[in-house]
Amino acid sequence: MTYSYQNPYTYLSGQLTDKKLIQAGFTENTYDTGTVSLNYIVGPNKGPSLLLLPAQMGMWESYKKVLIPLSRHFHVYAVDIRGHGKSTWTPGHYSWKIVGADLKTFIENVIQEPVIISGNSSGGILALWCAANIPDWVAAIVLEDAPVFSAEMPRFKEKDRFVYNGLKHLVEQIGTIENRDLADYFKGMEIPASDKRIKRIPDWFVSWLSKKIRRFQDAHPNMPVEVAFPDSLRLLIKSLSMFDPDFARAFVDGRFYDGISHAEALKQTACPILFLHGEWKRDKRYGLIGALDDDDIKHLTELAPQTIYKKISANHVIHSFKPKTFVKEVTAFYKSQKNSNQLKKPVK
Repeated sequence: MTYSYQNPYTYLSGQLTDKKLIQAGFTENTYDTGTVSLNYIVGPNKGPSLLLLPAQMGMWESYKKVLIPLSRHFHVYAVDIRGHGKSTWTPGHYSWKIVGADLKTFIENVIQEPVIISGNSSGGILALWCAANIPDWVAAIVLEDAPVFSAEMPRFKEKDRFVYNGLKHLVEQIGTIENRDLADYFKGMEIPASDKRIKRIPDWFVSWLSKKIRRFQDAHPNMPVEVAFPDSLRLLIKSLSMFDPDFARAFVDGRFYDGISHAEALKQTACPILFLHGEWKRDKRYGLIGALDDDDIKHLTELAPQTIYKKISANHVIHSFKPKTFVKEVTAFYKSQKNSNQLKKPVK
């Protein structure tokens, strides 16, 4: 299938450069589903398969702090979802159902055994999709601050709209691929610090960042944007440069929601679930600031009583903000389910 534009960075797939990961036995690879090429990283086979699914706008690189520690216990895979990183961009073709089908094919043909799936944010909803739709291939799921219920319409747009507004802002500011200025993503951005105070990104910073990015792009054409910042900001800008904005546009215009009812998926999920819940609060202007609230957790555990719930004092990307805690919780969850004989056996 031909799309209106393509990911300019797919040619970089398989070119792992991180020396520590290489020494630890990781490789980067490409899998062709027949529809898209998925870029992924895989570690040494030292245990059960664990598939890591990043958040929207994220890449496998967001897991760099936890890959080696996890690889001591698991056979770790981390994938760039279509529209992200070095995987195929498919403008006009994004939904839970479409991306879920990619993962189904990947698990069946690459991992080839029941897998523990850990997904952050939207990656968690994809993990839930897999648990409900391909149960024979899912041993357990870890929902890392996944927006269960809160990322469904009409709530996502009308009530708890902070994340929706952020995606709409992205589409409006950098939604056109040609000649876009990635620094514009930060232009006019509002971050509620409290009910009475809003932080705004100053215009001087946007202008300064724009020049810095442009200098990099002039010096390194056809390369993802890598500018020297603290790691979280560096990775955010790099991820933005490798992100198809139509993925976010599909959330804004409604295309993405095809393929899953959160409540029905929870009812259908029989495998063990670990829910790692980050920090959240409510704001009078924006509603929920975070993935989901305590009422959502109560509803979730009623629908899926096998859920083990852990509250973590961390922001949305727990595996990056609290990597040691993330590794500890995921490893302990696996061991507890293994000891209670709750995990599916490999397919022979």
